Amino acid sequence: MRKLLFGLAMILVAGSYALAADRWLHVKVEESGVNGETVRINMPLSLAEKVLPVIHTDKLRDGKVKVNSTDIHDLDLRAIVEALRTMPDNEFITVESTHENVRVAKAGGNLLIKVRDSHRKGAAKTTAETKTVAETVDVMIPFPVVEALLSAGKDELDVLAAVRALSAVGDTVLVAVDDQHSKVRIWVDSRNTME
Repeated sequence: MRKLLFGLAMILVAGSYALAADRWLHVKVEESGVNGETVRINMPLSLAEKVLPVIHTDKLRDGKVKVNSTDIHDLDLRAIVEALRTMPDNEFITVESTHENVRVAKAGGNLLIKVRDSHRKGAAKTTAETKTVAETVDVMIPFPVVEALLSAGKDELDVLAAVRALSAVGDTVLVAVDDQHSKVRIWVDSRNTME
């Protein structure tokens, strides 16, 4: 078993030197609390391109994810994305409420989604004793990646095509989530470490 693990480690090390110029996908999830865990994933996009086609699970097959058509029924996502892509930068949707603000916009060739959620926690007697819990979600996806994702069949998302499209974008943070329980970051750059 040790020989097998050593062999795998050597292949990964050799592969990381060979892929120094490769683009890297990074995922970092930090859970808070007593048993908080941190998960870090550093994967060259070229490895994801090779692995995705051989994964065959319930919804992911050959680099494509099946989506439930009832979730997006009566929507032509490709037409919507094409319309947004050809429009000048703008804020298209804004929803403001006492607990949540949502913004959907186009800026610099990216689809932006920002969610700000705040609510009061606990049943305090005075407002000074209540605690505001803020949750934020920021998503920034370059339009070529969105278009690649939607390039599959009607009820599919082409994850493999999206990974290939990510190879052509600059350093970018794709997803950032902060809430009271966890922090999630997903980004792409040319470094093989998170540091």
